[in-house]
Amino acid sequence: MKTLSLKLDDHIFEEAEDITAKLQLARNRYINEAVRVYNLYNKRRLLKNQLAKESKMVMKDSMDILKEFEKLIDEN
Repeated sequence: MKTLSLKLDDHIFEEAEDITAKLQLARNRYINEAVRVYNLYNKRRLLKNQLAKESKMVMKDSMDILKEFEKLIDEN
């Protein structure tokens, strides 16, 4: 486990303190969970961007293949 120093805006800290008290959860556990959830969110966002980029790269080839299939279907 790593130790770090963290500076939070006052209102964010106070809100976190209020929530951890209500949940009866240690501040450290709460922050760990928050970072874990934010990491998941950003991993998905990065994956979405990567898939969109790769989709654009193959879009023309995919359309060409689709047109070829349509020609084959029309011939039958």
